[in-house]
Amino acid sequence: MSAWLRHKCPAPVDVDRLLADSRFVYGDGRPVLADDDYRPHTFVWFHRDLREEVEVPGELTILHRDERLVVVDKPPFLSTIPRGQHVRQSVVVRLRDELGLPELSPMHRLDRVTSGVLMMATQRRWRGAYQGLFEHRRVHKTYLALAPWRDDLSLPVTVRNHIHKTRGVLRAEVVPDAPVNAETIVEVESRLGDLAVYRLTPLTGRTHQLRLHLNGLGIPMVGDPLYPEVHEVSVDDFTRPLQLLASTLEFVDPVDGSERRFVSARRLPIS
Repeated sequence: MSAWLRHKCPAPVDVDRLLADSRFVYGDGRPVLADDDYRPHTFVWFHRDLREEVEVPGELTILHRDERLVVVDKPPFLSTIPRGQHVRQSVVVRLRDELGLPELSPMHRLDRVTSGVLMMATQRRWRGAYQGLFEHRRVHKTYLALAPWRDDLSLPVTVRNHIHKTRGVLRAEVVPDAPVNAETIVEVESRLGDLAVYRLTPLTGRTHQLRLHLNGLGIPMVGDPLYPEVHEVSVDDFTRPLQLLASTLEFVDPVDGSERRFVSARRLPIS
């Protein structure tokens, strides 16, 4: 079994030490022994060592809480869910503990570097109804972004193209001549000298869609570490936040039929 675990586990995992400490276990809780025979179709579980995480600055504000929903105003650099090097420093882990809601789960996601309105279901029994809203595009979302001003850009405009994101690759890409799968309405909210605040209304929800669409218009978002060029930034560097804000979230509640509207209290530029 030890040879198979070394083959399957990523390089940072010290398989021999975890085996010696009985930290590999079978589904029934029995420890995996180094000389156990390999058994196909058998689940083996372990908890990897977590790095010391630097606390993400900024307040995680609760905008709304009721029996079914928790809606927060997320600061930049805080992950929505545990992922990669961010486990404790994620919205879900923080709030499950702080609010005593072990089944709390997000109904959609915001990139770690994006700020603003994020909605979560309090219990498993509510997930299906609210996830259905997003799956069937019944949620109206508005974003605000700070980006360069261009006198020659005619707005409003609806950007339509095909976006593809390969798992494990940092950046998504626009695929020319492929069927449209990404649409965003781009409007001007206000002018700030050489910059402007743009109001973005996504009609679809592709990875990095808003960032790619503004970049394609020649107005990349301020603070974007990926577009138009990749900038190497430490995961613990919080000095230059992406100027993208999930500003509003609106929908008709599938449970009681009420009109729901949640608005971020944050303003651009985000600091």
